[in-house]
Formats: sequence, structure tokens, C-alpha cells
Amino acid sequence: MPSIAVVDDDSQIIALIEDILEGEGYDVVCYRDSRTALHQINARALDLVILDVIMPKMNGIELLRSLRQKSDIPVIFLTERIEETEELLGLQTGADDYIHKPFSERALLERVKSVLRRVRPSPERETGNGIIDRGDLRIDKERYTCSWKGRGIVLTLTEFRLLEALVVRIGVVQTRDALKASAYGDEVYVDERTIDSHMKRLRRKFREVDEEFDRIETLYGIGYRFRE
Repeated sequence: MPSIAVVDDDSQIIALIEDILEGEGYDVVCYRDSRTALHQINARALDLVILDVIMPKMNGIELLRSLRQKSDIPVIFLTERIEETEELLGLQTGADDYIHKPFSERALLERVKSVLRRVRPSPERETGNGIIDRGDLRIDKERYTCSWKGRGIVLTLTEFRLLEALVVRIGVVQTRDALKASAYGDEVYVDERTIDSHMKRLRRKFREVDEEFDRIETLYGIGYRFRE
């Protein structure tokens, strides 16, 4: 089962989440101090971090920024209900999802399972022969081909790489910088508007085979994601 770290300065919240997750069979490690958590998380093989936003010494946003310097481990923020601008800041920093307090056991487990499904695709969905299946979408990474609802879509190499980057972490917001790195590498300078243009062409090509296609979403000021 996946290993999950919980970081919160509230011992009651930690105990509650630990009981819920361990009851489902997850391996759980807990931290009440964000600075300790930063060093320990970087040193452990973990699958997910549940991270409180409001903490002393180092808050959740600061901790996530530090984590993202070395790791792309998925992170779910745990917080009181906040303004949309604050939630967007968390997504820009690299959060994968939010859980708002107070939360139910079911809501917590559904969020955890949803994020883990995005980043740990099951063997039957991503096979060893380079095939990625995401419902109506099928990608062949070896042949650089893709199809939607059984109909082939011809993509340029850049378009293919951008689509693959979105689909590998389906449902997760990808910043324009992350997409640029996936499509061009770190050594090539590309204006953000170039990524926007590629995304428009991707949408247009999908809509040529399915006029109701709406799975590529724009999060203004942040980037893009491929909806589940």
C-alpha cells in the first residue's frame, strides 16, 4: 500500500487522519513540525503528503515550495475554507488538491485515492509496451500516435509531448513552465504564448473528431490540466 505523510501542528487532526488512513491499510507517518517534516520527507520513499497550510515557523506554502525544489511528490493541502486567490496560489506552488476542514472520512479517502490514481496509474491502464489508456484516450508512446474514441488524431511531436505530460498526471494542474520543460527541455527558451498556441491546436484537433471534446482545461494564470 502507498506510504503517506501527514504534516499538521494539531495533534487531534493528525490522530484522526492517521486512524482513517491506517484503517484503509495505508502506511502513515506523521509530523507536527514542518521543518522536521521537510528533512524527513526528502529522505523517505513516500507516495503522498497531506499538508496543513497554517503552521508556525514554516507554513504549508513555504514547505511545499521547498519540497518542489527536489521532489514532485503529490501534495494535498489541508485547510480551513479559503479565498479562491489563496487556493490558486497553492496550485501555482505545486499542490495537487485541497481538503477543507471540517472533512468527513469519506471525503478524505476519496481525495487521497483520486490523487494517487493520477500519479500511480494501474498496470492495465499504462502497460509496459508504451500504451497509455485513459478511457476514450489511447496514446502509443513508442509510435507517437494517439486516438480519441477510436479515431486517430495526427499530432506534431511537440503536441504529442504536451498531451503526454498532461495525461500522465491526469487531473493535475501543469504549469506552463512544467509543460515547456516536457515539450522542449530546460535548455530551450520558449515564450509562454507558444504553449498557449499549442494547446489551442490540440483542442482543435480533438474537436475535429469530437465536437463536444472539453477535457483540456485552462486555469488562467497557472496552466492546464486534462480532466478525469
